[in-house]
Amino acid sequence: MGIDSLIGGTIWDEYSQKVTELMNNPKNMGEITTKQAEAMGAKLIVADFGAESCGDAVRLYWAVDTKSDMIIDAKFKSFGCGTAIASSDTMAELCKGKTVDEAVKITNIDVEKAMRDTPDVPAVPPQKMHCSVMAYDVIKKAAAQYKGVDIESFEEETIVCECARVTLSTLREVIRLNDLTTVEQITDYTKAGAFCKSCIRPGGHEEKDIYLVDLLAEYEKEKMAQTADAASEGNIDFAQMTIVQRLKLVEKAIDENIRQMLIMDGGNVEILDIKENGAYFDIYIRYLGACSGCASSSTGTLFAIESILREKVDQNIRVIPL
Repeated sequence: MGIDSLIGGTIWDEYSQKVTELMNNPKNMGEITTKQAEAMGAKLIVADFGAESCGDAVRLYWAVDTKSDMIIDAKFKSFGCGTAIASSDTMAELCKGKTVDEAVKITNIDVEKAMRDTPDVPAVPPQKMHCSVMAYDVIKKAAAQYKGVDIESFEEETIVCECARVTLSTLREVIRLNDLTTVEQITDYTKAGAFCKSCIRPGGHEEKDIYLVDLLAEYEKEKMAQTADAASEGNIDFAQMTIVQRLKLVEKAIDENIRQMLIMDGGNVEILDIKENGAYFDIYIRYLGACSGCASSSTGTLFAIESILREKVDQNIRVIPL
């Protein structure tokens, strides 16, 4: 088996026929000069954008009719891999005949889908999705130049997954509404993490400020806090809580009903552990300060703590000082 067969069976099978054709025969590669734009009665816009992650760069030329804001013609020059050439060529083609405002709405997903042979099969391998992102970004750069605004004005929200252009607010909403707990579930719902995978966790193709694993951890903390709040309001049975939730609820009951009185007498109490013992919940405590040597620590004070916890938390609680 030759080298070409090995390559054909592994790498090139991940590229669509459209991509391979555009790599070698792009339709819109070239430049538009000021003179050419003026001959069309248009304004020339030239925008550059480079991807730090791979070193690729693209230059986009627009000839824009200033009366209608219509992009009469679009060309590009690409400095990079074949996928960057194919993506840039497709991007330029999609820009033609659109207004500048319409062109800004072209996403990297639109570019990638336009290069597919069949609707359900990606045009490029996941690690090459950043090339279509670069095409999307240079459009924003050109539009910002034409309108005389900052490029950031086109990005209203934080983008977590650049490949699928999924925003932070969308991810948070989808995770909460559907109670998602894994990265795979997030990908199924939003396509975030399906391509270059940099947004999943640290150590990927590109460094990110926010990762999908961070959002899952954030949601888990929120759920724990909500459960603890519900428990403190008596909406969850003590036996159904996690150890962390039980500790929080016991601490809350002691803070609100017992601790201040102990502090006024120069003492305090520390919760060491909670263990299930048959039908009972044994709460192990340690007295601090004046309480540690007080005679009532094993009688009156102990009875008061146990009574409060049985009333406020669970009737099967037993308090055991150590």
